Amino acid sequence: MPANSGEPARAWGEGASHPCDPQELEVDWDEFLAQLADQPQEEGWVTLEEASRASGLSRSTLRSWYRSGKVGSRMVAGANGPQRIVPLEAVIDHALRSLRTRRQLEHARSLEAEVEALRGRLEVIERHLGLI
Repeated sequence: MPANSGEPARAWGEGASHPCDPQELEVDWDEFLAQLADQPQEEGWVTLEEASRASGLSRSTLRSWYRSGKVGSRMVAGANGPQRIVPLEAVIDHALRSLRTRRQLEHARSLEAEVEALRGRLEVIERHLGLI
């Protein structure tokens, strides 16, 4: 009830519905999925899993970014119901502008280089052991 209606406000336990009452938040899921299916697919929009694999970021980081408006997102119909997609280019651009993320990516790249160097050393050792 509005404060200026002259009637006292009721507590949730006194007949007023809770703001998150499931009965007031009913969704027609079939209609919602049909609306999602009608949306045109845009090039460059990928699922969170695909964006995570391509960027090296966690899905948690991606969720934080779209919730805070750092990258766009939208819902589309997926094989198992609605799923969120994000623009991959925007994710990568934001990742490269983020100092923390850039450090994480550089660290991952340096680990890959170290693994390659160790593979080379291992090949040399295996060849040496083969000669003995």
